[in-house]
Amino acid sequence: MDGISKKLYLTMEKPTEEDSRSSQRRILDALDALGIKAAMTLPVLRSLYPLCDRADWKITASLAWDGSRWMVVRLEAGDTSNCHYGYAVDLGSTTVVTRLINCTTGECMGETSSFNGQIAYGTDILTRIFYCKDQPDKLEELRRTTVDSILDTMEKLRADTGIAPEDCIQTVISGNTTMIHFLIGIDAFCVFSTPYAVRADAPDFLPGREVGIPVSGYVYCYPGKSNYLGGDIISGMVETEIYKKEEVCAFFDIGTNGELVIGNREFLLCGAGAAGPALEGGVVRTGMRAEPGAVERVQIKDGAFVLDVIGGESPRGICGSGIVDMIAELFVSGWIDLRGKFHPEASPLIQRRCVEDPAMHTEMDDADPDHRIEYAVEYGPGLYFYQSDIDEFVRTKAAAYTMVECMLKESGITMDDISEFYVAGAFGKHVSKESAVTIGMYPDMPRERIINAGNASLDGAQKLLLHKDRLEDIDGLLEKMIYIQFGAVEDFLHIMVAAQALPHTDLQRYPSVVNRLSQRQQSAENKRSDL
Repeated sequence: MDGISKKLYLTMEKPTEEDSRSSQRRILDALDALGIKAAMTLPVLRSLYPLCDRADWKITASLAWDGSRWMVVRLEAGDTSNCHYGYAVDLGSTTVVTRLINCTTGECMGETSSFNGQIAYGTDILTRIFYCKDQPDKLEELRRTTVDSILDTMEKLRADTGIAPEDCIQTVISGNTTMIHFLIGIDAFCVFSTPYAVRADAPDFLPGREVGIPVSGYVYCYPGKSNYLGGDIISGMVETEIYKKEEVCAFFDIGTNGELVIGNREFLLCGAGAAGPALEGGVVRTGMRAEPGAVERVQIKDGAFVLDVIGGESPRGICGSGIVDMIAELFVSGWIDLRGKFHPEASPLIQRRCVEDPAMHTEMDDADPDHRIEYAVEYGPGLYFYQSDIDEFVRTKAAAYTMVECMLKESGITMDDISEFYVAGAFGKHVSKESAVTIGMYPDMPRERIINAGNASLDGAQKLLLHKDRLEDIDGLLEKMIYIQFGAVEDFLHIMVAAQALPHTDLQRYPSVVNRLSQRQQSAENKRSDL
């Protein structure tokens, strides 16, 4: 591995009258003999005596790349070169995921996650931004909470492996622009306010202890391209290496916000836009995170629901992948139409129900004006999927589709030109490709060309930790990326409205879905004729 840290065992001659070089020079010369030019941090200088004498000049030097040179950040007696560790961190607005990596072998020693403590200040990012706007004390409170969330994952890894943050040299963090602002204690109101000139888009290497993360070296934060296209996407680019490919590829990180990059080694077009919380179960009445009790797979067989539940428990709600399956199954079974509207005569499981939240419904319950009436389907005991849930999700999937359509329109590229369509993020990792195509969230293309990239943000952080040369790649791909404002694309609203159908108002775009509908209809007719 040739990463952004090194750990080297050095054996040196003791000082003599004939060789009275300083302790500092003796170590730096030993490194120079290995082809490494380095300098020392102040804590290392202070540790030279009595460590070198007591270790009989047999020591291990930990080196960290600081962005321009190697720095000796720690000295240990004896040979500890095999104990070479670092962290890769995905700093999400909801979840923080951390990997502990053996930087000698590249092995993942452990991975864990924790909720981002910022949630206590608002489930949406904008609420958090307003909480600390122009209030340094509250900004520091949010910064400390962000760091504590990362430290929480590191402490979990210490408990599992016995390896502490102090035993690690470097940390690589990928996160969106707002998360990085909060991490380093910068007011993030600029991210959402005109002229959208953020305060810092490339923090680079920062001393870990100054950030609040007690590694011996530095914390590297992936740079962003714009206010809405942050370091988490650049990290995903490094992982997938689209910027090195001859074929045109697409990278789509989809969640509450969607970020899209299309291109190859010759060009990179990028853009970002709001998708909506529906993809994470955020607006579905029985929606929940992907945790034990969440329905993650849905099928309709012989008029009944067949559910896969995380942990094998009784269902308590439904997560993002289950929601996509749900809408796809309702559609191909004929329980909802192209607009996503229920056909109540299609199943006795479709019922009229009173619900709260009048802002989302239209028909008043005369007996109780605080409630509204709408259709819903009971997919589990006491669990209902409502018409308003479908409506919200159709708008969300339309937003996702529109990003892709606008980018293709601006570039003159067609889906036939795209060899690989990467879908990143937790949602993209678990969702069924077939269901996502059926509802029109993904384009209708050969399924083997749709690649679930998983947590590409975290994978990219790990890759940089282990491969220092990716720093040069980052500079090149940032320069190559051209940002597209989706709202400025001609016919943007027309494209969005056209996508608010299942799978699309233009069914010719989805021939495989038309074929699936035809097969399901033929199967149903055959069953009726057999009766």
